[in-house]
Amino acid sequence: MSYYISRSRKNFWLGKFSSFPDDLVVHALSTRLSGVSQKPFDSLNLALHVGDRVEDVLTNRKYFAASLDLRAEDIINPNQIHGDRIARVDENDRGRGALGYDDAIKETDALITDAPNVPLMLCFADCVPILFVDPINHTIGAAHAGWKGTVKKIAAKTLEAMLNEFGTEPSECLIGIGPSIGACCYDVGDNVVVECKKNFPSRVDELLIDRDGKIYFDLWRANEIALIEAGVPIENIDTARECTCCKSGWYFSYRSARKAGLNETGRIAALISLRDV
Repeated sequence: MSYYISRSRKNFWLGKFSSFPDDLVVHALSTRLSGVSQKPFDSLNLALHVGDRVEDVLTNRKYFAASLDLRAEDIINPNQIHGDRIARVDENDRGRGALGYDDAIKETDALITDAPNVPLMLCFADCVPILFVDPINHTIGAAHAGWKGTVKKIAAKTLEAMLNEFGTEPSECLIGIGPSIGACCYDVGDNVVVECKKNFPSRVDELLIDRDGKIYFDLWRANEIALIEAGVPIENIDTARECTCCKSGWYFSYRSARKAGLNETGRIAALISLRDV
């Protein structure tokens, strides 16, 4: 298994997981390249809530969706709040949040579906994108795991929701953990340390790294641990291991932007959709 970036026929650089069956799902992690947004959102900002021109974001969404042979107006994009609520969606929800957040699914950080041609999309700038594929029951999911979602184990809760709704067995599920801020760059405060110790009491030494007088949190490993504890074999988890802060020329990074004196930046997206098979 591996995560890789390839150039699409529509001139987009897209991240993908080789472990995901191409005949079952369409998926991609966007980069920040090839869009129309101006600084500090340059250039493929896909989020409508960060202060970018709406017209530019909608153009970017149109281009991004078209690069995957999808329609931007079909995308479901929830109002993310760094929580652990998971919503099941279907064809009746198609387009919610696609053109504005007025009709988006409220206060939700993970989506699951068994409906084909219903693209799920979440937005990120350092938080962890997690994509789920159940190749047996033909179901998918997408989750947004910042530090709050990670310590709340939203990854495991999304799997539990897929089990309850669709019969997904964790042992059969394929997982992709996308680019996000790595332990190389993610120094955290006491509040994060406390929550990590509370929710991962036996793995603290593995997840909290003391370096140069600061504590760094390994979000990738924390989400892997939550998934393994939920029953996913490690060989079914594909982790990109690309730090958005280190590679802020490729990905949007809130931490990198802040270091540069900027108050805002754009968002990459993780998108996944079931094919009609």
